[in-house]
Amino acid sequence: MAFDHEWFIDGAVAEIGRLSWIADGADPALPVPGCPGWTMAKLVKHTGTVHRWVTAMVAARSASRVDQRSLDLGLPAKESDYAGWLAAGAEPLAAALRAAGPDAAVWALGPDHTAGWWARRMLHETMMHRADAEVATGTAPEFGPDAAADGIDEFLANLPMGRRTPEALNSFPAGASLHLHATDCDGEWLIRFGSNGVDWERGHSKATTAARGPVAALLLIVHGRIPPSDGRLTVFGDESLLTEWQDKTAL
Repeated sequence: MAFDHEWFIDGAVAEIGRLSWIADGADPALPVPGCPGWTMAKLVKHTGTVHRWVTAMVAARSASRVDQRSLDLGLPAKESDYAGWLAAGAEPLAAALRAAGPDAAVWALGPDHTAGWWARRMLHETMMHRADAEVATGTAPEFGPDAAADGIDEFLANLPMGRRTPEALNSFPAGASLHLHATDCDGEWLIRFGSNGVDWERGHSKATTAARGPVAALLLIVHGRIPPSDGRLTVFGDESLLTEWQDKTAL
């Protein structure tokens, strides 16, 4: 299913509101298991900083990466005020993305240097960190099936992004493959590993390793938030390939 620019923007705004609400009721020093070494305050600061960074780049139609240290973030002095600060960044982000439109040229971390790429990234980055905050506070995260399936697509499309090095992506067992099969929506993914890296496609096929379960659980395992042994999943074949995937692709 294809989603338009407004769908991603609206989704990002909604996720910012959810994360702000969770953080507002939590201890800023609460550890966040999904982001080892982070507290709730650090999670919120990171997410709100990214929103303001993207807002600045999209508003300026920047052709190069903006140094986050050059921005006036307006970060509150007290960590207990971070939740409100996070929420205040939603409308400026949405306004910048709407004004730009999906096709405006903007520097990006991924292969598609457009404002549309950033709208999609902001939805999924914020959605995953909202889930991190929920897990930290003892709540099981939930995702709409459309957003979860698109989150897997987005993760796979951006595999070369961030800290993932060509050496890591080229070091999987050549000829091995991973199949993800959602049981609650129309979603199947085949990921192949070779000497030239990783490629993927939507669809059904036999693979070295298969993981079957709700699309929300597949999203979480792809992002390294749950182990292959999670009870929501049924894993067939070599489970160690899933563990290796998480070790080498985590953001």
